Amino acid sequence: MFTDEITIKTKAGDGGDGCMSFRREAYVPRGGPDGGNGGNGGDVVLIADENVDDFTALKFKPHLTARRGAHGQGKLKTGRRGAAATAAVPPGTIVRDAGTGELIADLVEHGQRCVVARGGRGGRGNAAFKSATRRAPRERERGLPGEERTVALELKVIADIGLVGFPNAGKSSFLAAACDARPKIAAYPFTTLAPNLGILRASPGDTLIKVADVPGLVEGAHEGRGLGHRFLRHIERTHVLLIILDAAGLDGRDPLDDFAALRDELACHDPALAARPFLVACNKMDLDAAAEAYDRFRQNAPVEKELIFPLSCRTRAGMEAITNALVRFAIGARRTRRPLPATDTPNDTRPGPR
Repeated sequence: MFTDEITIKTKAGDGGDGCMSFRREAYVPRGGPDGGNGGNGGDVVLIADENVDDFTALKFKPHLTARRGAHGQGKLKTGRRGAAATAAVPPGTIVRDAGTGELIADLVEHGQRCVVARGGRGGRGNAAFKSATRRAPRERERGLPGEERTVALELKVIADIGLVGFPNAGKSSFLAAACDARPKIAAYPFTTLAPNLGILRASPGDTLIKVADVPGLVEGAHEGRGLGHRFLRHIERTHVLLIILDAAGLDGRDPLDDFAALRDELACHDPALAARPFLVACNKMDLDAAAEAYDRFRQNAPVEKELIFPLSCRTRAGMEAITNALVRFAIGARRTRRPLPATDTPNDTRPGPR
């Protein structure tokens, strides 16, 4: 099952202890201290990986524990650093502290890293304490404990195009026809229970366009009705919206009323979505009742007529025109979008032994 929210517990490795040792070799008078430093503990690191779709793997492994650093040894041998504990998460993952709600990182690019729990620093050996007046120091340091942190992960799918519509409007059918995806399609509401992704190819060799299909909305979705309130966040990062309407009105619905209700739901969830570029697809044009409703919608809808497209996902009539328009919009949005935030966190910023 698709998992887009999860809470995990992390424990970084403890630092290794410093060593207290003195050189004891024949014919080496006053050899002096030679205890090495302990190794740093391993970090807990999250890495954005475009080959991961959700948090299902972390659902079965909600505890990430890194290895502790090795203790220092004589002959100035520094302990080995503890191995980090890493986990792959999908791009679009928001990492927050579960206790305070503080934003830790927003992983949006493939390969971005975030250290959520930092390993403890290794303790100093007695060799680090020697000086001109302290020839034989008999002290060392214990390693510091690694951080323990509970973090909440939330996924916001990163896609170019978001599909929006009421249940049974034809969003999954459009995804299957335009992207050769394999979403579940059936003649009952809420067939789609989790976001689906598809890839739209503009033409051979061109940039691939990612399309996100979310479960159908109902009136009051922003207040928690239906399934839309959980999944509306997955279209927050899309550049273009495709509003799919049932032009045939099989359930007694009117395309004009559906369009107004959908726009209201988007604005109530996030005002920025209401200002997002969009196209309108009037689906099920292969049915007899759709022609009249389509003409009425085209004449009365508060939308520029060049943004309204007739469509039949079953016969694929009108599919080429709307996919070409979507590609133009998506490529134009890519060129003008602002750079994504840089949230890459260095793997280790701890100071070395003093």
